[in-house]
Amino acid sequence: MHSKIQKWGNSLGLRIPRTLAAEAQIEEGSSVDLSVKNGTLLVRSVQPRRYVLRELLKGVTSRNLHHEVPTGEAVGREIW
Repeated sequence: MHSKIQKWGNSLGLRIPRTLAAEAQIEEGSSVDLSVKNGTLLVRSVQPRRYVLRELLKGVTSRNLHHEVPTGEAVGREIW
């Protein structure tokens, strides 16, 4: 499928036909990664990372766990 590059402010824009967008599972506001490989422009969909607290906490060990860090006296209405 062919498309045209168009000027968009100081940049260039590429319109993605609806059928290709649907096939690539991208929509308005989707994040994509742009790169060039051997002179070819590559556009790849980027899925946002989803974090699970339980999985993140698996990386905490007694070896990398730090102690409380003093930050000084309260300067506002903090409740400690």
